[in-house]
Amino acid sequence: MTTPSRQALVPFVSVDNMLKLVLHLGVEQVLSDLAAEIEADFRRWPLFDKTPRVASHSDVGVIELMPTSDGETYGFKYVNGHPSNMKNGLQTVTAFGLLADVATGYPVLLSEMTILTALRTAATSAMAAKWLAPVGSTTMALIGNGAQSEFQALGFKAICGISEVRLYDIDATASAKCAANLAGRGLRVVVCQTPEEAILGAQIITTVTADKQYATILTDNMVGAGVHINAVGGDCPGKTELHKDILLRSQIFVEYPEQTRIEGEIQQLAPDHPVTELWQVILGQAKGRHDARAITLFDSVGFAVEDFSALRYVRKKLAETGFCTQLDMIADPDDPRDLFGMILRAG
Repeated sequence: MTTPSRQALVPFVSVDNMLKLVLHLGVEQVLSDLAAEIEADFRRWPLFDKTPRVASHSDVGVIELMPTSDGETYGFKYVNGHPSNMKNGLQTVTAFGLLADVATGYPVLLSEMTILTALRTAATSAMAAKWLAPVGSTTMALIGNGAQSEFQALGFKAICGISEVRLYDIDATASAKCAANLAGRGLRVVVCQTPEEAILGAQIITTVTADKQYATILTDNMVGAGVHINAVGGDCPGKTELHKDILLRSQIFVEYPEQTRIEGEIQQLAPDHPVTELWQVILGQAKGRHDARAITLFDSVGFAVEDFSALRYVRKKLAETGFCTQLDMIADPDDPRDLFGMILRAG
């Protein structure tokens, strides 16, 4: 057997190593770091290749590829969304991702992204709220208390200064799980019996449910003036959480309109309904919240640039921590033209 060269070895971050990395750095520190990385990449948004994710839909879920490049590094994520998986003891969302060097095409990182996607989603939500939510917000309603909920709560605590989280889920055991996991983390956690109770006194409302259907988690009469809505759960065609009339009363902010109009809450609206791209707010090219009574809505569906930011962050942290293994992933013959000869010599 030949010994692979350094170019043939690709750093691989397994689930075990991702857990070690997050625990080593601290969950809230990772969330804060990721928010900063994502915001930095939003500031250079025009540099990126952008395309709606490539989706393969079935009756039970969706499998997607999410590619982008900044001209120097290429990245993609494989991700699924299967709401019925939970009934079989499986994750609703799983993912892995890759970075490659544009100059050579060689991969430079392969990583689990089930955990990393939860972290980057929460970091993106909180980063957007930093620009859009009412100044001095202290309380968030968190409707949907599944796998993403604790990340959202801690992200808003670390990045926006939230001190109280009000939980609601149709499954009371999910709220109990979330409350137990958040115990001792510096948040006042209130478990509520109805969504109406959860939004009482909340300046920020986060919806993060999983069912693949046109759902109405928030009705129009539930949402008063002066709040920020972080709509996370509506992320594919035929899957929404908000009543259409809420959208018509809101200032709507999105990541990439061409994708969000297909997958987000705004799939309920006319194709030309005005929306504002978040990167424009960050660069000062567009206004965020107009006034204290405005309803701002971040119609979050997740975009490839956020995954790119997260993967680059992990790659940088590997240099400090070494939490990875090296995969012999690229065939590396002595003569690049003699790939067949490499097979013969391995015998």
